[in-house]
Amino acid sequence: MSRNRFAEFFLVAAIGGVGYYALEVAWRGWSHWSMALTGAVCFALYYRICAVSRRPLWQRALAGAGIITAAELCVGVVVNLWLDLAVWDYSNLPLNLWGQVSVLYSALWFALCLPMAGVCRTLRRRVFGMAE
Repeated sequence: MSRNRFAEFFLVAAIGGVGYYALEVAWRGWSHWSMALTGAVCFALYYRICAVSRRPLWQRALAGAGIITAAELCVGVVVNLWLDLAVWDYSNLPLNLWGQVSVLYSALWFALCLPMAGVCRTLRRRVFGMAE
């Protein structure tokens, strides 16, 4: 990986980690460091999808929601079920899986991924100087 690609990946991951953590603090008043790591991975993956995919926006947003939901399930199983850290619990929501993910939050992730595609495009064009 070239130095520029590493810098791009690092900045995108940092934006995702800080953004995810800040979103959680704004939404529920607190977060956990594992959410910053999860956000970093999720945004880096979604950024890559937006960079290479020519699919319609709704399909990219659906892929992003799937990535975030899958990541929350994996992290939730580890931090909430195995380590019993009680970072979140969606057991009270309908259509949840083990209290770690729910259809409601997957829909919210889909909605958030719609404008985030524009953020990805802006980063690529204005920050990293790449043409679409």
